[in-house]
Amino acid sequence: MAKIVRSVKGTRDFYPEEMAKRQWIYSRLKTVSESFGYQHYDGPCLETLELYAAKSGEELVKEQSFVFNDRGGDQITLRPELTPSLARMIAEKQNELAFPARWWSYGPFWRYERPQRGRTREFFQWNIDLIGSDSVEADAELVAVACSFMRSVGLGPEQVKIRYNDRELMDQAFSELGVHPESKSGLLKLVDRIDKLPVDVWDEKVIEFGLNQSQLDSLKRLLADVDLWKRSDKLVKFVNLSQNLGQAEYLEYDPRIIRGLDYYTGIVFEAIDANREFSTILGGGHYGNLVGDVGGEPLPGVGFAMGDVVIQLVLEYFNLLPDLNTQTETIFVTVFDSQTQAESFRIAAELRAAGFKVVMALGAEKLGKQLKFADRILAAKALVIGPDELAKGEVVVKDLRARAQSSLPVGQLVGFLRQD
Repeated sequence: MAKIVRSVKGTRDFYPEEMAKRQWIYSRLKTVSESFGYQHYDGPCLETLELYAAKSGEELVKEQSFVFNDRGGDQITLRPELTPSLARMIAEKQNELAFPARWWSYGPFWRYERPQRGRTREFFQWNIDLIGSDSVEADAELVAVACSFMRSVGLGPEQVKIRYNDRELMDQAFSELGVHPESKSGLLKLVDRIDKLPVDVWDEKVIEFGLNQSQLDSLKRLLADVDLWKRSDKLVKFVNLSQNLGQAEYLEYDPRIIRGLDYYTGIVFEAIDANREFSTILGGGHYGNLVGDVGGEPLPGVGFAMGDVVIQLVLEYFNLLPDLNTQTETIFVTVFDSQTQAESFRIAAELRAAGFKVVMALGAEKLGKQLKFADRILAAKALVIGPDELAKGEVVVKDLRARAQSSLPVGQLVGFLRQD
């Protein structure tokens, strides 16, 4: 047997069973997005590296992007995220759009990372943004969208929490600690990595930013203060709005939530499973200038992204994915012999026109073999049109689950199947 050519490291094959899971998750996020009035859009999978250099962090551009030169010598990258494309698209038609704009998308992305549980190099991602509003109401709405999705897939607040913070609040707190203005950005990114580094290594890196031991101790107390949000009028309003939207029970304040991307300027948030079995389910936040760096007029907004890998793992962990066999409503039409084949094909076409899923036998194999195949693909029913049935204008309907059958006139078939 010839050696099978392997797939590219970090990619996945979507056999029908896995594709059904992906489509089920997609159907839920589509319904939730549209229930809040968001419009579906998408951008290209290829962008210039220049676009990401303008909007994304250095790590994403230099270490995680798949970059290559096209035949003209320009540097091109497979998109590692969608926000820069969103910024470019908004900038190109900024004078034609009505704001605030509510947009959502779901598609493939690529990042050159070490594949591990919950992280692949190719993944699908839900992106949803409200563009053109600097209000706390916009922040609360996006978090409500995230909470509504969690409810729609059966994840309750006892299973998933959305942790939130405000980068402006942290900036103010850093000033009170005496952090030099030029060190704030780097220190925020370091706070974002607090759970990823050993304590002593993290402490050393903080000291490298010019903080003394007393300031380090104060910073640690700050990052453990779960009531810090009460010092922010913005966050107090955000929590009240979330209560009005019926989503506050999902919320959990965490001063360590920063989000590492450079373009976040206000409220930021992440969803995690309560048991901390997996990495972040979704993350996002408020940005003060979406399109200024790509040539447009500055626009504020808020958005988040959710990859398909972690959310599927979480749903499987909590046993929340339904039976998604794609053939459970399928009707299998047999072919008894060459004389009855034309009628079998005609009935199959009629059923498809009526909206049924129909799998057709491709030849007149032994009837028993055809029915075994129908069982194997988990079809709901099988139709038999033999010479006797053809002569009487009838069809035999076999219920493959109940192991029962009945005969009826062909003209009553559609009505019979719709009643079942």
